[in-house]
Amino acid sequence: MQEVSLDAAIEFLHSHLHGFLKFDGERVAVKLIVASDGTLVMPVMEAMLLAMETVLELPNDDDDSMHLIVTLTRQTETGTFAGWCDRWRAYHGEPEDVRWASIAIDSGRLAGWFLDDEAMMRSNPLAVDELALLKQLNAQPRALLKALCVTTKVDCEEPIAVGVDAGGIDIRRLHDVARLPFPIRLENTAQVRSFIEGASFPSHL
Repeated sequence: MQEVSLDAAIEFLHSHLHGFLKFDGERVAVKLIVASDGTLVMPVMEAMLLAMETVLELPNDDDDSMHLIVTLTRQTETGTFAGWCDRWRAYHGEPEDVRWASIAIDSGRLAGWFLDDEAMMRSNPLAVDELALLKQLNAQPRALLKALCVTTKVDCEEPIAVGVDAGGIDIRRLHDVARLPFPIRLENTAQVRSFIEGASFPSHL
């Protein structure tokens, strides 16, 4: 079995922002986002915050899924964290739960390989310019997003970019969020802008 690279594991995480949280004998469907510092953010039940051990299954509990032992920290929808609550809504809509948590990865496993917890929480090098990049990506006619949907076989007629990092772009679709990976990692804003401005598209996009 081939070892899973760190980049591949992080891209898998970014591509599976929904799954299940196991805690105290319960297993509940959850949706999350990745914050700019690499921690995870999601609305939670009070029982999740009180649990002794919590495990994220992304997207499920089979051998091909990612399993993360995580620590939940209670957060309030104020200050800087309020922005991440708003970002979660941009991805997933209105939450069913009113409590919020930031989530640190303690350890993980993917396809039989163990993952380095600290390395998995990689910060987003595009964070400072992310909103400007999203505005550029969402400018009509959104040719780049539509072309990437075609090349990556993601079904979406009107993609809306809601997040961008070195690995790719998160887009909102009608009922969920999809991932459009870059051909290579783009580690700074200049590289992303060059990719956007240098891309060529079919005439019908």
